Amino acid sequence: MTHQTSASRRAEASPETTPEAQPHHPMSRTRPYAWLLLVTSVVGWFASGELVLEKLEKLINPAHTTICDFNPWVSCGEVMSTWQSSLFGFPNMFIGIVAFAVTTTVAMALFAGAAFSRWFWLGLQASVTLGFVFVVWLWSQALYAIGILCPLCMVVWAMMIPMFVWTTIRNLQHGVIPAPAGLSRSLADWGWAIVAVLYIGVIASIFFRFLPMFVPSTM
Repeated sequence: MTHQTSASRRAEASPETTPEAQPHHPMSRTRPYAWLLLVTSVVGWFASGELVLEKLEKLINPAHTTICDFNPWVSCGEVMSTWQSSLFGFPNMFIGIVAFAVTTTVAMALFAGAAFSRWFWLGLQASVTLGFVFVVWLWSQALYAIGILCPLCMVVWAMMIPMFVWTTIRNLQHGVIPAPAGLSRSLADWGWAIVAVLYIGVIASIFFRFLPMFVPSTM
């Protein structure tokens, strides 16, 4: 009886244990999703960490040239000097250091066999969504307000896109986010296409916004 009770509680705590919530797409299953979360988190963490180191060097020596100061259009140092780089009163890269460390921990927990409750997945969804929205805002500011690109920031943007898309699809597939089965299946089938379209959109926006950098004759 005790064993059955424990099993029942685990089933209630984790939507994945119900047959109707089983995902049909491989990327929505635990290990593939954990790998995606781990890779995007680690790459994003290292990019954020390098930005922190460069920011500290800038604070010590305002004349410091960062590793990604290449020209007037591509300069991490110039972007760091704008108010957008410290939106909440402290450098944005510190958010990345903490956030990517958390998602790395979640990925490792999944590899270890952890089964999280629905509220946990909803919290992760909310966090990843806010991070994605923040990245979209930073992208718009870099292109249309600041007019300067930060390569390390762009690495963070690149990691947030698949993390957001597949976390959302994963939660739809597992029933964490209520949605019609057809919609969930379609989004899963087109998951990588959605990621590709978002990448192409970002690349195209950068190309046309900084056309003189790529095609000098247009200056």
